[in-house]
Amino acid sequence: QVQLVESGGGLVQAGGSLRLSCVGSGRTLSPYNLAWLRQAPGKQRQFVAGIKWGSGLTSYADSVKGRFTISRDSTKNTVYLQMDSLKPEDTADYYCAADLRYYGTSPREYADWGQGTQVTVSS
Repeated sequence: QVQLVESGGGLVQAGGSLRLSCVGSGRTLSPYNLAWLRQAPGKQRQFVAGIKWGSGLTSYADSVKGRFTISRDSTKNTVYLQMDSLKPEDTADYYCAADLRYYGTSPREYADWGQGTQVTVSS
């Protein structure tokens, strides 16, 4: 099991940017598939972006393609989510998740989770 800690959330105006960070501890993230997911009030948790640590292969939800970028830094054991051109509908709690086997869009398949960081985008 790996411990994940997110940071970087906050309040931003529409059109602005934020960068979320997810630091892994207890184990190196190199064998893992990582993902960012989000949950807006009253809605189900949904996939935002994913990355295979080893290959760097990435995937994105249609709603964030071209605006969000997921990346990783091996030296810091950290995965990032750069969020540009933010919209009010991006407002949610953002979670980092990891799994040794699963790489996909289903939140329930990810084994390890961080505590989340809140992102609020004002119009």
